Amino acid sequence: SLLYSIAKGDVFGKDQPIILVLLDIPPMLPVLDGVVMELQDCALPLLREVIPTDKVEVGFKDLDAAILVGSMPRKEGMERKDLLKANVAIFKTQGAALDKYAKKTVKVTPPPCTSESLTAFSSDSSPAFFIWLFSLLFSDVNDSAAVSVPHPQVAMRCGVSSDKVKNVIIWGNHSSTQYPDVHHAKVNVHGSETAAYDAVKDEAWLRGDFISTVQLRGAAVIKARKLSSAMSAAKAICDHMRDIWFGTKEGEFISMGVYAGGNSYGIPEDLIYSFPVQIKNKTWKVFDGLPINDFSRAKMDATAAELVEERDTAMDFLSQ
Repeated sequence: SLLYSIAKGDVFGKDQPIILVLLDIPPMLPVLDGVVMELQDCALPLLREVIPTDKVEVGFKDLDAAILVGSMPRKEGMERKDLLKANVAIFKTQGAALDKYAKKTVKVTPPPCTSESLTAFSSDSSPAFFIWLFSLLFSDVNDSAAVSVPHPQVAMRCGVSSDKVKNVIIWGNHSSTQYPDVHHAKVNVHGSETAAYDAVKDEAWLRGDFISTVQLRGAAVIKARKLSSAMSAAKAICDHMRDIWFGTKEGEFISMGVYAGGNSYGIPEDLIYSFPVQIKNKTWKVFDGLPINDFSRAKMDATAAELVEERDTAMDFLSQ
């Protein structure tokens, strides 16, 4: 789901040649060979080379962009905390490999857990050259904008296409505490830009079912297909990395899980937390100055508290 979009130019542009370096564990190398054959058979003109490997020194050497999707997948009935112990070791290794082998300008989309992102971030890696995206948060923003989901969200609720909705925010963790916030969102209805609350005209839905649907979307997908999100997750990663590469549109922001140091929203600093950000010249900046009401404050603090707990758990695993 991910490789085809990257290789045909959806992420880095239609004129940018691509070398794909595919890192996996040794037992998966025969499967990886099959993936390589399929990519070759697609005859994609931008794809110059595909390098399968099980060696981190090959997998991370001189990378311009790294997409870390090699975590233990979430299974039905699992909480995000259940994944931490298994995945901390993976991302400690990958954080160290990025620091040792990748270009210092590398752009990284980490795993779908902010505490795992912090693990990689904390593994002797210099924060100066990392843009820490919480890539799968964008799938939740996509969910709230009714992209690639079957259930009505903001866009379908308003009877418009998804590209008519902007500035929906996901605050906090990628878990059932994440807070999808439309207080600052805009919807273009019949050529006129309107506040999302005015366009939807249903405060109870926006503060109730809308939030819970987005929060529990991953679990709903797992329950339905017995596997975690794949196509929508890949689309989210591609959209996210493209925004890093080419920047956000004027007057718009997107949500990214970034290092919280120096934030203006009262979030504990030693976290990876999703904020509204703007991007220019491949550099992100938290969008400051948004007014936060009491409803949002409570939701933002609740997801921050969960992240503090997860961070402490992850760091405890790291020290063992």
